[in-house]
Amino acid sequence: MTSQKTEFAYPSMYRVVLLNDDYTPMDFVVFVLEQFFDKSPADAQAIMLEVHNRGSGVCGVFTYEIAETKVGQVMDFAQKNQHPLQCTLEKA
Repeated sequence: MTSQKTEFAYPSMYRVVLLNDDYTPMDFVVFVLEQFFDKSPADAQAIMLEVHNRGSGVCGVFTYEIAETKVGQVMDFAQKNQHPLQCTLEKA
């Protein structure tokens, strides 16, 4: 009887990124980060400032399915609130 080694591969990870625009209020971006990404008020504020000053900011790193769901949630919420906020995912 031979023993077999089973190799496990970790899933690819994806960054969820918010993009800056000139119309979405900063308070809305902070709310999105707290609501959908479980960020503390201080962390949400820091990420929002990064989005504002650098043009984009990473909200979190997730598996593809979770990242895709988060992007959809943010985009739907922004659209329902009539804000042009954009959210994308990119391979980490």
